[in-house]
Amino acid sequence: MYRGDQGCILHFHPSMRRTYNIFSCDVSWISPFKHEREILFARSFVSGCDKETACKEQFAWSAKIESEDEYTQMILLTWTRYDQYIQQTMQISERSNHTIDPNIIYIILLEGGITLIDLYLPFFESWRKQSNNNKKYEEKKKEFMERRCCNCNINLFSIFTAEMAPQEYTSIELAAIYTIHNGLPFVEKENEKWKITKK
Repeated sequence: MYRGDQGCILHFHPSMRRTYNIFSCDVSWISPFKHEREILFARSFVSGCDKETACKEQFAWSAKIESEDEYTQMILLTWTRYDQYIQQTMQISERSNHTIDPNIIYIILLEGGITLIDLYLPFFESWRKQSNNNKKYEEKKKEFMERRCCNCNINLFSIFTAEMAPQEYTSIELAAIYTIHNGLPFVEKENEKWKITKK
């Protein structure tokens, strides 16, 4: 990675910026050269991990060269957990002709794997097409936004989940949990890029 007097640009993928599990990025982890040791960001945290292997998996991130020319390298940093799920998430998204937010697919995969996808997605698709369900969301939209739950698809999915599988959380609390805990790593720009590369 060391390029002498040439440059290196670190591109933080949304999965890196949004996950609450990655607490810092110290360049010394990427480069062995002492003069390059600089902390790019650090967050304070309280660890909720009880197993060392689980912690390492949640906190790990990957670095790969995204592009380079004779003067500059661009290194893409992604959350390892995102890397584990991107292929499967986008393949499932492709089955529905990309009509479902990949973040919903990602959340379901994290919760229960492919079996839950096959159970939940068709049911969710028919549920969300009912106008009264969209109306329920429109009535609560302001509350979701006040809790910083800004992904309308996730918010609608949270209402669906709260109705279909009653639990201790409200739909707004579920949306907050999905947003904060899972980080919603898929962004529209990336989804478009994925569709183009698959053509």
